[in-house]
Amino acid sequence: MMVNKNVVFLMIFAILSGCNDVENLLKFNINDQTSFTIQNTSLLNVPLEIPTPDVTSNSQQQYENNRTHVNLVKDVRLEQLKLSITNPVSKKFSFLKSIRIFISSDQTTELELAKLENIPADVSTVLLIPTKENLDKYIKASSYNLRTEVITRETLTESVDILVDLKFQLTADTF
Repeated sequence: MMVNKNVVFLMIFAILSGCNDVENLLKFNINDQTSFTIQNTSLLNVPLEIPTPDVTSNSQQQYENNRTHVNLVKDVRLEQLKLSITNPVSKKFSFLKSIRIFISSDQTTELELAKLENIPADVSTVLLIPTKENLDKYIKASSYNLRTEVITRETLTESVDILVDLKFQLTADTF
């Protein structure tokens, strides 16, 4: 009788392990980009809202490439949000104390997407800390909006252009 219990246990373990493998096969990434400009300012330690253009997602093409459809997407998480200064090229993040980025769409309410406090001063690229929120409704939309809020720690004498690279991980069923 003991042999039978072990065999049953091994079969259940194999089935559950196989389900996890299938689940992993249905994961893929969507990468989007946008940019914004922080205008020169003398306001310090005061939250400033930075306009960001709507992001037209390339998700529809990514769904097709991964043999799925928007209605089959069931779990979207922000995996990475990277900010890079593009102009002036020699500029570092020394002027920026903190940043928060929010996401919304026409059909959804605003949600904090990522943030970073105490930004290192000697770098021109930073990774923000993403929230753990499920972002299905935002990424399923044809476009979404990002709102950026920054607090500066020094006076900006010139505008700074920043590139935003977003990497979302999706789980979906196949056709």
